[in-house]
Amino acid sequence: MEPRISSPVLTVPGVMDALQALSRRAAHTATHSGLPQATLDLVSVRASQINGCAVCLDMHTRAAKKAGETDERLATLAAWRESPYFSEAERAALALAEAGTRLADRANPVPDEVFEEAARHYDGPGLAALIVVIAAINAWNRLNVITRQPAGSWG
Repeated sequence: MEPRISSPVLTVPGVMDALQALSRRAAHTATHSGLPQATLDLVSVRASQINGCAVCLDMHTRAAKKAGETDERLATLAAWRESPYFSEAERAALALAEAGTRLADRANPVPDEVFEEAARHYDGPGLAALIVVIAAINAWNRLNVITRQPAGSWG
């Protein structure tokens, strides 16, 4: 696959730095609030699956594996509701990530019960950071998918 154009994050001045800073800050706050890196990796992979972003799937799956994520969890992530490999807290984060990724799929895109379940597992700063992680991966996904950036091109 050939990209439609060069990646906008490389051609629009300051965008790469800004998005990387956003992603780093959210991940830093999340992990310092008690969210495991594995949860952040799973959320990033799951949103990227939904959005069909090969670049982010490649990058975040590799990072998750390097950080110790198991093949079973990565292989069943798309069916996390039916898989025994995820904790209640991870399921709450994944449900929030799915709802926050599929905003146009229903009239009430993020139902109270999805948000409240995430809030039950994550404190204020952690929940806020998780929401920013979800928003950031969706921004990266959209930039890559719209311009058809190929997997592996990121480095």
